[in-house]
Amino acid sequence: MLLKDRIAIVTGASSGIGLAIAEALAAEGAKVVVAARSADKLAALVAGIEGKGGTALAVPTDMTDEGQVEALFAACEATYGTPKLVINNAGIADHTPTVDLTLDRWSEVVAINLTSVFLGARAAFRAMIPAGGGRVINVGSISAKVPRPDTAAYAATKFGLEGLTHSLALDGRPHGIAVSMVHPGSTVSSLVPGITDQPRPGTMAASDVARVVVLMASLPDDVNLYEGTILPVTMPFLGRG
Repeated sequence: MLLKDRIAIVTGASSGIGLAIAEALAAEGAKVVVAARSADKLAALVAGIEGKGGTALAVPTDMTDEGQVEALFAACEATYGTPKLVINNAGIADHTPTVDLTLDRWSEVVAINLTSVFLGARAAFRAMIPAGGGRVINVGSISAKVPRPDTAAYAATKFGLEGLTHSLALDGRPHGIAVSMVHPGSTVSSLVPGITDQPRPGTMAASDVARVVVLMASLPDDVNLYEGTILPVTMPFLGRG
């Protein structure tokens, strides 16, 4: 078991990539604290993990709320101890033409896709620095490399997440904290209900992305796979439409 007794927090864990990551970490022996806004889905996830002999704790959390993020980390500390691994996965998609994009929607996407990662990473640093180190993995998107049309808010947050991850990696280095990110391509998930939750050509399973996260998480503490892009072989990437 690659991650036996490793204490991990996974945000956005109620479905899709986050759920698959939580299941994969638990299967490798980690004690997983799962966070999302949907309490019933988290409860089902924990029941599934425990049914397979794993260890998990559900903490319903709005990752854009500073107080709730702090409560999430406090619950982890009280139940299992200091997290050694934090996966910032919470996020939403948006496909709105720029001329129709309202300020409220822009602010919502920025809050969920970028501010939530800042809050999660800051809480991770505050916990990990006194403990002597840890690992933070941010889930990005290939839209941070090559955006699609009509995705100004989504693309801006994913490009911003790259900059945030670079900065966090520098800030974490003196404290033994490795910070990295993974960029998934088209994946079966609940990101866009009715579209991304349907299997279709040129699409990966969420478990494929989870395998990359497990690889990153299981490296020696002094080694960091800083960035990885995973996508279906048939999916357009460079020059994609």
